[in-house]
Amino acid sequence: MAVIGAKRLKELLRATAGLNCDKSDVKRLLDLVSDKLYDLLLIGARNASYNGRDLIMEPDLPITKGLQESIREFRALEEEIELQPILDYLASRTRLERPLSVEVEQKLPEIAGGLILVAGRLVKILDPSVVNPDTEMWERVARAMDLTL
Repeated sequence: MAVIGAKRLKELLRATAGLNCDKSDVKRLLDLVSDKLYDLLLIGARNASYNGRDLIMEPDLPITKGLQESIREFRALEEEIELQPILDYLASRTRLERPLSVEVEQKLPEIAGGLILVAGRLVKILDPSVVNPDTEMWERVARAMDLTL
């Protein structure tokens, strides 16, 4: 899911987490963000069902306080992430039990941006000295995000 250009993503990670990333880091990060976004929507579909809704609404999404703060911070950076690549990615995955509301659909870029900030900052939390994350570091970040999101 190429929702943000590699150059812009590298600049964003440098500015927000002090990381220098290469092309393989960009791919790993975008794959991770894609998977976590889909996971949030899967739980959102389940919650919509529990709440008797035909659509996934914003309150159905399991957005934690920390992720919400990262989304707000991403929004304040005035970075733009394209919606269409996210929708194309979601269309390639197993169909969700419920469709997204227009409101949720419009928030997907900001949620993806928040997830990017979370992942970059997790690198620094796991090892503050890391500047160039390696494969093992991205795997650790993925495991941490799996446990918390």
